[in-house]
Amino acid sequence: MAKEMELKYGCNPNQKPARVFINKGALPIEVLSGRPGYINLLDALNSWQLVRELSLATGLPAAASFKHVSPAGAAVGLPMDDILKRIYFVKGMELSPMASAYARARGADRMSSYGDWAALSGVCDEQTAAILSKEVSDGIIAAGYTDKALEILKKKRKGAYNIVRMDMSYDPVKLEHKDVFGITFEQGRNDLSIGEEMLSNIVTKEKSLPESAKRDLITALITLKYTQSNSVCFVCNGQAIGIGAGQQSRIHCTRLAGSKADNWWLRQHPRMLELPFKEGIARYTKDNAIDVLLSDDYMDVLLNWEQYFTVKPEILGGDEKREWLKSLDNVALGSDAFFPFGDNIERARRSGVQYIAQPGGSVRDDMVIDICDKYGIVMAFTGMRLFHH
Repeated sequence: MAKEMELKYGCNPNQKPARVFINKGALPIEVLSGRPGYINLLDALNSWQLVRELSLATGLPAAASFKHVSPAGAAVGLPMDDILKRIYFVKGMELSPMASAYARARGADRMSSYGDWAALSGVCDEQTAAILSKEVSDGIIAAGYTDKALEILKKKRKGAYNIVRMDMSYDPVKLEHKDVFGITFEQGRNDLSIGEEMLSNIVTKEKSLPESAKRDLITALITLKYTQSNSVCFVCNGQAIGIGAGQQSRIHCTRLAGSKADNWWLRQHPRMLELPFKEGIARYTKDNAIDVLLSDDYMDVLLNWEQYFTVKPEILGGDEKREWLKSLDNVALGSDAFFPFGDNIERARRSGVQYIAQPGGSVRDDMVIDICDKYGIVMAFTGMRLFHH
C-alpha cells in the first residue's frame, strides 16, 4: 500500500490539489475501483470506525450508511420481518446477516441515504453487493470482498463506483491533527470504549434494562460517537431509526431525530404499505413520494398523483397518524451531551422512547429525571460526552 493518495478534489471542485497521506507506514486503505474524493474518504474512515466498534461491542455484523460525515443510519445484522423487507425494498432477496445489517442501516432514513457511502464491519458478500447494485450510492468501505461481490460492484456506475478495502490490522496513532485557516489543532484520539458498563448508573425510579435495550443504547452511543454534534439518536431493535445531527440546540436534535423515527414507523402503516404505485417507478421516486405524503406538503404529490399511482391515494390524517404512533414503543435514545431541559424527554416519549442514555451533568438533571419518572422511562447517566466535529 502507498503512503499517499491523490484525490479527485477537496470538499469542492475548486479545491485542488487534494490528497491524503500518512507520516509513518502505509495508508491502511486500498482503492479497488473508482476515484474517491475528499468527502468520500472522510465518510469512509468515520463510518468504518463506527461499524468496527459496533460489531465489537455487540458481536454482530454491523453496517452504516453515511452522508456528509454523519450517519444516515447504522444497524446490526438482525433478521427482518416481512414489513421491514417491503419498506426497505429487499423482499424476496436472499439476505445474509451482513446484507440485513446494510438493508437496515440504509432503510430507516432512505431519503438521507440517497447517494450514501456504505460501510461494513466485515467482508462484503454477494447478497450485500446485490442490494447496493440497486441503490444510488457513492461508494463502500469493507474489510474485504468476495469475488462475486467485487464483480457485481465493479459494474456499478459504469465501473466508476468507489470500492475501498480497509486493513483490519491498522492501529492509528494516538494524536490527531487538523488544519483550520492555516492553524494546526492537535488532540488525543477519541478511543473511548463504549459498552454495558456505561449503562450501570441508572438514575430513574424504573431500573429494568433488558438485554435488547442495552444493545440498542450501545448502538445509539456508538453511532453518536461518529455523528456531527449536537446529536441525538433513536434506536429500535438494533438499528438507528432517527438521527438528529449537527443542530445548535438539543431540542432541535431531538425533534429532528424524532420526526425521522415517526416517519419510519408511519411507513409501516397498512395504508402506506399498499400505496398503488405504477409499475416501473424507481425506488427513490417512491421514497420521495412517500416522504411528501407523510409531510404537510402532501398536496404536492396529490396534485400530480397520476405520475406515481394507478389511483389517487388516500392520505393518513393527523388523528390517524397520532393513533398509529402510539403503538411505537421500546425505543432507545442516546444523546451526545446532557439534556438541559425536560422538553427533550416530552418529545422523545411521543416517539415511543422507553430507554435513555445521556452523560448527565445539567443543573436541571433533577427536572429531567422527574419527567422520565412521570412516564416510567429508564435513564442511565454515562458520564461521558460524545461530541464529534
